[in-house]
Amino acid sequence: MTLKGRATAQATAAYAERLGAQTANGHFRTTPGGLQVSSIGLGTYLGEPDDATDAAYQAAVAQALTAGCNHLDTAVNYRYQHSERAIGAALAAAIDRGEVAREEIVIATKGGFVPFDGARPADPGKWIYQTYIETGLAHPNDFAANYQHCLAPDFLDAMIATSRRNLGVETLDIYYLHNPETQRISNTRETFRRRMLDAFETLEDAVNRGEIGAYGVATWTAFRSPPDAPDYVSLTELTGLAFEVAGEGNHFAYVQLPYNLMMTEAFALENQQVSDEFFSPMAAAAELGLTVITSAALKQGTLAGPFMAELAPHFPEAATDAQRAIQFARSTPGVTLALVGMSHADHVAENLALAGISPADSDTIRGLFAS
Repeated sequence: MTLKGRATAQATAAYAERLGAQTANGHFRTTPGGLQVSSIGLGTYLGEPDDATDAAYQAAVAQALTAGCNHLDTAVNYRYQHSERAIGAALAAAIDRGEVAREEIVIATKGGFVPFDGARPADPGKWIYQTYIETGLAHPNDFAANYQHCLAPDFLDAMIATSRRNLGVETLDIYYLHNPETQRISNTRETFRRRMLDAFETLEDAVNRGEIGAYGVATWTAFRSPPDAPDYVSLTELTGLAFEVAGEGNHFAYVQLPYNLMMTEAFALENQQVSDEFFSPMAAAAELGLTVITSAALKQGTLAGPFMAELAPHFPEAATDAQRAIQFARSTPGVTLALVGMSHADHVAENLALAGISPADSDTIRGLFAS
């Protein structure tokens, strides 16, 4: 069964109001598109591609939806498509139980990396050739990183169709191009520009068909590198490409990049030029009207331990090291939502306890950088 509809401003506001008794002021934020989203989102990157991990993720999603988290993030290649399928099963079950409505939940996924189906094939190269090249979805020259990454229009259309099927939804609320810097490293600037232009045109067409609601780029190094680095990508240039494709009515709206206590460039490094000034990636996104979603709040669990014990006095409301790391990320000025990998219900219980606590004052975050 395919779930009809998409996240709406009215329904996400109703979700925030319904959860208001158990959430604190500042937990829900409004995107420029009008959606009310929780300040903590559930990520699904880590874990084995097996039934036990699927069941754990389904339990985590079910608990998160009732604990004040209405943003679910995944990618078609995560756990060889298992993550998307686990989210789809959990969301359908929660809707059947009457706990949430489809329009209340923001579903984000990504395309770009080749997604094996269920498990890694015995001969990955042969599988890629038969699945994508022989079928005409991509030309060998479209790939980067040893045939691991592709943004060709027909390939992206196939990825969107696969994600919609895996998640069991008619419309993907946010669709990210996944680590486009992979293409930037492997190609000339002009080739990269042309490929991104084609990809944005493909995504605008998908919006017009009702397959996605809006789109963005989910990156690792693209916005955190110096301008002369081979993996650097300009936010201003990407915004210009979206304008070139669809004018002021374009649907390029989201930026995802890592940000945590060990990776602070998104807030602190002024490497993005907008007009005649340089801004940090977060500040540049604000100037350009883009919503910032951060990833890796716990750096794959590294920051769930006492990495920086001296931070405890700055976040007295947080009870654990993981909560302090998440509080840092979601409280930083310019961050709409911080993604946290949560593959078990106990992760959800600990991390989403912060939903009942207001974010830290922005001066607290700025003070950490000033010192």
